Amino acid sequence: MMIEKVLVAVSGLGHAEEMLKTLSELPAMKNSQVTVLHVVPAQTSAEVMTAKWEEGGKILANAIQYLNLDPSRVSSILRQGEPKDVVCQVADEIDADLIIMGSRGLKRLQSILANSVSQYVFQLSSRPMLLVKDDIYVKKINRVMVAINDSDAARQCLQLGIFLLRDLKGGELLLANVNTEWKGKTTTTKDVNPSENPVLASALAEAKKYGIETKCIISGGAQGQEGTLTSSGRAGQEICRLADEFNVDLLLIGSPDRRPSIAKSFVDLDRLLGASLSDYVRVNATCPVLLARTATA
Repeated sequence: MMIEKVLVAVSGLGHAEEMLKTLSELPAMKNSQVTVLHVVPAQTSAEVMTAKWEEGGKILANAIQYLNLDPSRVSSILRQGEPKDVVCQVADEIDADLIIMGSRGLKRLQSILANSVSQYVFQLSSRPMLLVKDDIYVKKINRVMVAINDSDAARQCLQLGIFLLRDLKGGELLLANVNTEWKGKTTTTKDVNPSENPVLASALAEAKKYGIETKCIISGGAQGQEGTLTSSGRAGQEICRLADEFNVDLLLIGSPDRRPSIAKSFVDLDRLLGASLSDYVRVNATCPVLLARTATA
C-alpha cells in the first residue's frame, strides 16, 4: 500500500501542518501529492463571510509557506460549508490515501457535545486518518509501532507502516500484539515462533522482506489496569503504555468498520462513547495516531 495523495485539513493552529512536514521528510513520501484544505463555515452576514474568506486564504497561504514543499506537489482548496462534511467530500474528490487532521483530544462524550470535526470525520470516512492532538509533541519519525491482530485493518496498518519506513535509515518498526487473556509479562523479541503466534510471525516475515529493522512486542496487559475497563479499554490502555515505554513517534492501529453503508450518516454511539479499541487509543495516546479503516459492507 502506498500513500500517493494526502489531504491535510488546516485551521491555523499548526499541528496538522507540522505532522505533514514531518511525514514529508520520509523517503517514501517524497513524491506524494498534497492537498491543503481550509473550510469556512457559513456566516450570518455577508460582511462576516467576506472576512472569513480573507482569513481562510491567509491560513492556506501560511500553511503552504510553512510546508515549503515543491509547488508541483501542492494544491490548495478554500471551501465554504460544514467542516466535517467538506473534509469527507474533498477526500472523496481527490481519492485521498490519507487524511491528516488536528484533534483536541477530547474524551468521547466531550467530543460529541463539542461537535468535534475530527471525531466526525473519523466516524464517517473509511480512509486512513492521522490524528494529531493539540497537547502532543510531533517528533521526527524513526520509530513506528503497529498494533497487530488478526484483522484486515491491522494488516492494512502493517502495510502502511512498512511503506513509511521503507528506505529510512535508522528506522525501526515495532509490532505490538496485545492479548488481555494472556497473563504473562511483556516480552520483546526479534523472532517469533509461527506455531505460537502465527499472526505476529506473519507480520514479522512481511516486514523482513523490506529489510526494515523490526522488533516484536508481546503483552498481556499493563500492571495495575483498572478493573472497570472493557476488554478493548484494557488493550487500549496497554497499547498506549507500550507506545510511551518504547518512545514511539507514530502509532498505527486498525479500526474495523462494521456498519452498513446506510448507517454512515448516523452517529455510532458505541464508538463515540469509547467502546472500540481504536477510539480509546485515539483519545489517550501521547503520540500521533494513524487509524486505518476497513469497510466490510
